Amino acid sequence: MGVRLKDNPFFLNDAQITWVKDTLASMTEKEKIHQLFCLVTYSDDEEYCRYLSETVRPGGVMGRVMTPDKCVNAVSTLQNHSRIPLLIAANLEAGGNGVVSGGTAVCRPMQAAATGDAEFARRLGEVCGAQGSAAGVNWSFAPIIDIDYNWRNPITNFRTFGSDVETVAKMGEAYVKEIQRHGVAACIKHFPGDGCDERDQHVSVSVNSLSCDEWDKTFGKVYSRCIEAGAMSVMVGHIMQPAYTGMLEPDTPDADMLPASVNRALVTGLLRERLGFNGVIVTDSSAMAGISLVMPRESMIPMTIASGCDMFLFTKNLEEDIYFMEKGYENGVFTRERLDEAVTRILAMKAALGLHQKQRNNELCPDVQNLNEAIKQPIYKQWEKECADRAITLVKEEKGVFPITPDRFEKILFCPLDKNGNNADEKTANGKFKRALENAGFKVTLFESQNVTEGNMTSVNELTKRYDMIIYSAMVRARYQPVARIDWSSPQGANIPTLCHTIPTVFVSLENPYHLVDVPQVRTYINCYNGTQAVIDALMEKLMGKSEFTGVSPVDAFCGKWDAAMSFGPKIDFSKYGKRGEK
Repeated sequence: MGVRLKDNPFFLNDAQITWVKDTLASMTEKEKIHQLFCLVTYSDDEEYCRYLSETVRPGGVMGRVMTPDKCVNAVSTLQNHSRIPLLIAANLEAGGNGVVSGGTAVCRPMQAAATGDAEFARRLGEVCGAQGSAAGVNWSFAPIIDIDYNWRNPITNFRTFGSDVETVAKMGEAYVKEIQRHGVAACIKHFPGDGCDERDQHVSVSVNSLSCDEWDKTFGKVYSRCIEAGAMSVMVGHIMQPAYTGMLEPDTPDADMLPASVNRALVTGLLRERLGFNGVIVTDSSAMAGISLVMPRESMIPMTIASGCDMFLFTKNLEEDIYFMEKGYENGVFTRERLDEAVTRILAMKAALGLHQKQRNNELCPDVQNLNEAIKQPIYKQWEKECADRAITLVKEEKGVFPITPDRFEKILFCPLDKNGNNADEKTANGKFKRALENAGFKVTLFESQNVTEGNMTSVNELTKRYDMIIYSAMVRARYQPVARIDWSSPQGANIPTLCHTIPTVFVSLENPYHLVDVPQVRTYINCYNGTQAVIDALMEKLMGKSEFTGVSPVDAFCGKWDAAMSFGPKIDFSKYGKRGEK
């Protein structure tokens, strides 16, 4: 279908349309094919950046996190040596820290959702837009508008706005409108919607298993809202949607079911035609196993464009992947008409962002002083603190445990949990939490697993004498793993909270909101959704009774388990720990 240059999301004027058409006409077929690629740089290496701009000539480059100086240098080198202005992308999911070290980590999407106030999603968009644009970024691979329906999914989790459709829609919409106000194109992801099953696209093909009617009322509603709000681009995931594939192409055998990134029924049929999306469609990372598993790479690469995607994200081997795309075009996998349509959309987004005009005016390159000023804006740090305070959620509470103060619970056994052992190094979130407890006057003992056998473990009586309270601090994030669960210590899960009926126990999750499924017996459980210093500071205020818990869980923190919501066994007598005290 044709590109509507004057319509949503481009809204181009006649001069901008002329630039798009003239630029397209000036390009060779090879230049057009290379424009389909969005590549990546991890550094400001001048030789590499110039190679990308002068020789490869892609449509865009994503920058990984760098220092302000290196970020400015990388973007300037890329833009100064590119004939056609580049899309400069970044993962601005949680703040300016997605592109530049020191950028404000204003909040995770689930943090914003836990406040119940879409203003925090708007603020997230403002910080990402202001700091991103100051760094030379004009394309944000956010917001994530997946719906976190399955607590077992290791990749959506705190990166989403939760499991309520209306919340996800209004927060996604708020982010889109705000960030694009700063000249940074939003990219809503991951179409057709992650969060239904428990697989991670990095390591497997994921499946959105909803019926067409269910999809329309959930993911369809969210995408429609964000498209109507003017989102300039959509990132297509390596996610199957069998119901709509079968409805739009009923002759598709189950064995031939494909993820959206190479599925014409979903990209062209559902997203482009049924939802009416007119902007740029980009694949998710082509380095993920989720797309590499479905067919030979030589076939897969041109198939993404044939299916209706306009840009191909990243490569495994730069020269080989470009060769596969060129060969696919030569062999007719996608037509010249499809190539011109894709490149027209890419150029149209660049025109809508004013990149061609900025190039003429020498305004594409960022200034390090402006970037540092954007990073240091005090209001953004204040917003980070406010969101931390508003989002922290008290999921379960044993009456009498608060306030947690040194005069009531002086001696604390601190049990840190993460994917790499029980790490409480000062650079980690768990370590920062431990230090905050110590600074508040608690005597903190770090849990250490004792390699002892049955019959020789420390007695319960001895442990009750040593400790007034046990605090668990979980910082567990899945990365290329099938699950985000706790890895308990040996022997026999020595750090499992078996003493919660004897010693007051508090479990704090700094990231994953679903740990209660593994510790249902814990009676006091808190979700923080993030492990920044601002969150640790707000958490301490709440633990010590200086601030109220106001966060509301954006997901079912009990994971549908009836026992996780209950408190079993004899209640602890808190009288010996002194009065609850006044807040």
